[in-house]
Order: sequence, then C-alpha cells, then structure tokens
Amino acid sequence: MTRVLISDDDDLMRAGLAELLSNDPTIDIVGEAATGREAVERACRLAPDVVLMDVRMPDLDGIMATRELSLAAPGVRVLILTTFEQDDYIFGALRAGASGFLLKRTRPEELIAAVHTVAAGDSLLSPSVTRRVIDRMARQPIPDLADQSMLAGLTPREREVLTLIARGLSNREIATALVVEESTIRTHVKRLLMKLGLRDRVQAVIFAYESGLNQSSSY
Repeated sequence: MTRVLISDDDDLMRAGLAELLSNDPTIDIVGEAATGREAVERACRLAPDVVLMDVRMPDLDGIMATRELSLAAPGVRVLILTTFEQDDYIFGALRAGASGFLLKRTRPEELIAAVHTVAAGDSLLSPSVTRRVIDRMARQPIPDLADQSMLAGLTPREREVLTLIARGLSNREIATALVVEESTIRTHVKRLLMKLGLRDRVQAVIFAYESGLNQSSSY
C-alpha cells in the first residue's frame, strides 16, 4: 500500500482528493492537514510515503513545510499540488526538497500515477513545469565552485548521464543515446545521485544547471 497524507487548507479540495485517491485500492489515505504546520507534525507522526502538499496555506506555507519535512522526515516524499504555476513556487518547492510539482488541473489518472511514481522514489514534473525548469536553469549565471568540486568525483560516463538527465531524457532515452542497456543507466543514475547527495532526478537537473555542466559539456 502507498500511504498518503493530504495537506490543503480547502476542506472541499481535501475531501475531493481523498475520494479520488481512494478509488485506487493500493492507496491508503492515512491523514489530512489544513496548515503547513499540521502537515509537518502529522507527517512526522504518521510516516506516510507521500504528502500531497498545497503551496498557499496558513501558519506555514507548503514550501517551508516541505523544507522542514526534508530535514525532520527525509523518508517522506512531497508532491506539490497547486493552482499556481509561478517560478518562485516551482523553484522554491524543488529546492526545498519536493519530489514533484503538479497543477491542480492535472487529470485524475495522472495524479494517481504521480503518487505512485513519487512513492517509488522517482521524481515527477508536469510538462509545462519541466520546460520552465530547463529554461530557467539554462539562464543561470556563474557556476558554484563547490558544485564544480563535486562534479570532479563523477566518472566521465556519470557526467554524460547527468548531462542527459538535465536535458530531460528518460533512462531509456539515455540508454539509446549512449548505446548501452537501460539497466546500466539505472546503475549510473543511482551512483551519481549518491555521490552528489541528491534525492532524485529533479535535484539532479537543478544541480547540473547550477554547476554549469550543461554549458561546459559538448555532448
């Protein structure tokens, strides 16, 4: 079972999300929260696999709640679900440790699939958000020297894989580009995430652009 906690200050939205997700027999709604502070407290106590987190909430907004959860309960993954497609929200949430960012206009079946994707340890962004992440990161200025020193710990192949992750390619697409088995790419991804101390592919994309890897690589 995938354990989910729903955090949203709108009573009707919480009820609607709970009903929608309950249609999947493999999802268990373990709790709800109406504020960011409640979300953090209940997630720490209930240990859900995924927290569906709204951005605009009283007491503590969703971004700050995500940041606190990433420190207090790193095993709990956060999927941001919001009406607002604003850059500050997107990048604030991702840097705070969110594993995904979806808009509330997402279709029901896509939301259910997203919950399972995030629970499985993968990251997920809506297509429009992915484009904005890449466009914004491509305009980043001077790379951070600390990031450069961390890149030095990667093998040449791991750097290639990280570059292609930053371009939005899936493991299958990377395997095709590098003419190797997809299982080999999964191993490279796992190792480079571990070396860089990153949780998932979303953070890998951000790291690659902030370190200047996409600009320095000719691959």
